[in-house]
Amino acid sequence: MKNPRIIFMGTPEFAVPALEILIKNNYNVVAVITATDKEGKRGHDLVPSAVKKAALQYHIPVLQPEKLKNPDFLEELASYRADLQIVVAFRMLPEAVWNMPKLGTFNLHASLLPQYRGAAPINWAIINGEKETGITTFFLQHEIDTGDLILQDREPIHEEDTIGTLYERLMQKGANLVLKTVQLIENEAVNPTPQSQIPVEKLKLAPKIFKETCQINFNQTAKQVYDFVRGLSPIPTAWAEIEGKTYKIYKTNYTENQPFAEVGKLRTDNKTYLHIATADGYVSIEEIQAEGKRQMDIKSFLQGNKF
Repeated sequence: MKNPRIIFMGTPEFAVPALEILIKNNYNVVAVITATDKEGKRGHDLVPSAVKKAALQYHIPVLQPEKLKNPDFLEELASYRADLQIVVAFRMLPEAVWNMPKLGTFNLHASLLPQYRGAAPINWAIINGEKETGITTFFLQHEIDTGDLILQDREPIHEEDTIGTLYERLMQKGANLVLKTVQLIENEAVNPTPQSQIPVEKLKLAPKIFKETCQINFNQTAKQVYDFVRGLSPIPTAWAEIEGKTYKIYKTNYTENQPFAEVGKLRTDNKTYLHIATADGYVSIEEIQAEGKRQMDIKSFLQGNKF
């Protein structure tokens, strides 16, 4: 079907390049569905999502339902007569929504499915020390992130990557994959692959990350702590309790096979370095933030804070 009527669903910055690439390639995006406006950090002004801001720039109608099963919303959605729906970083859809368009609904997921199904695939790939990840488009079905695969594109994970740097690359790569997927569907050239046909030794999941799960465990190896910190930097940010106080840790380096003390013990000259012992060595804290203070490199931090 040439020039299908498209409804785009997404909320954060990650979804914006995918929306914009469709618009710039003259696809007929008839409406955008995004989250409701959120209260800002300062004052009570409501802040629209990144996707809403982009949609309004291109004069595309925006729908912001609180409940996706609401009959009024479903009626309004149906009124747009979409042929295809595209989901990028949105929320779980009920079948009444994803099964509505005749060409189906596909999702962009930031991993090489079936690996890293879940809410935080980029974080967990780094945390687990993977050397490679990627992006996947797939048709939605009942179980989350289990639908038939359409396209995949691989991306290396570099030793120095953080969630911030890898997110940026996958965001741009994802936009291109969305465009290619729409072109395949438009030309009736899609040949979906069931995920059950993809051989994997062990499935790794990517559950949602909460503040309490961001605490550093120094009983792990130095490399594991290093990967954990970069997999959460710059947000939501790993944290540690050091001498009874809580600190956010943005950047570390690590040394293996050189334990200097029992796990969790400190070594510092209170001028240039702060080392924390791990199971097999130590991590060097390079960027840190005390509660109520700004993020600092360790030398600047130690000028005004002593351990």
